[in-house]
Amino acid sequence: MKKEKRDLYDKDLKLTGLTYYKGDSIPEGYYPMVVMIAIENSKGQFLMQKRVPRKGGDYGVTGGHPKSGETPYEGIITEVKEELGIDISNNEIIEFARGCDGKDCFIMYYTKLDLEIEDFTIQEEELTEVKWFSIEELNAMVEEKILNQDQVDFFLKCKNYLNK
Repeated sequence: MKKEKRDLYDKDLKLTGLTYYKGDSIPEGYYPMVVMIAIENSKGQFLMQKRVPRKGGDYGVTGGHPKSGETPYEGIITEVKEELGIDISNNEIIEFARGCDGKDCFIMYYTKLDLEIEDFTIQEEELTEVKWFSIEELNAMVEEKILNQDQVDFFLKCKNYLNK
């Protein structure tokens, strides 16, 4: 399997000119970029995807690591296309948070998308399903220990930003 080449960033989210391959150790003071997107429909539900068992089998948001040479914005468009079979390049995509947490640099995005589940073409080597959930359903999944609170917090942070 071909290893993906990725760019490294500094703590200020600036490209360093250094790259690494997936699975390599990362020098101290450098960070990989992680991009995530909250996808909401007009019913106020958020899209969650369930990973294949070999990738943990958990529900999570759409996201990943941009490839070397991609901007984070281009990276999230690529991730959505690869994982969900949807082109969001013509959607309004809002950046609502960014930072470095000591392990990764991250940028969080948001978009609206009104599609039925059958409209998605999931990447079967990565995902087993996608599903729309209300915040209440997500909170119940946290209570049942199916979902981590940070997943719900991601959507709530997004909603708080959009309501400002």
